[in-house]
Amino acid sequence: MKKFREKFILFQPVKSSMQSGLYKHKKWCLANKEINETYLNSKFCWTGTSNPEKNVKIFFDTKNSAIKFAKKYNYDIEIIEPKKRKILKKSYSSNFIKND
Repeated sequence: MKKFREKFILFQPVKSSMQSGLYKHKKWCLANKEINETYLNSKFCWTGTSNPEKNVKIFFDTKNSAIKFAKKYNYDIEIIEPKKRKILKKSYSSNFIKND
């Protein structure tokens, strides 16, 4: 019997639009790719899942440590590289300069 290999994605979480800080933006997250496998309970109209382990997210300090962990447990991973942030330097005085 062939052993089933779980599929995971490895990414750096982006900051929430509700915060200005960059908390946890350096960490890497390993999450299950099939996280949206759910069913609807017809009696109570609740959404559920048959496997609660699919909701688990594991955070790592470096990308290499996350890759080593995935290889150790024989997981298929898809790596999503983060995009670089554009930092626009602004100053209060630039609001009063006329742009022709």
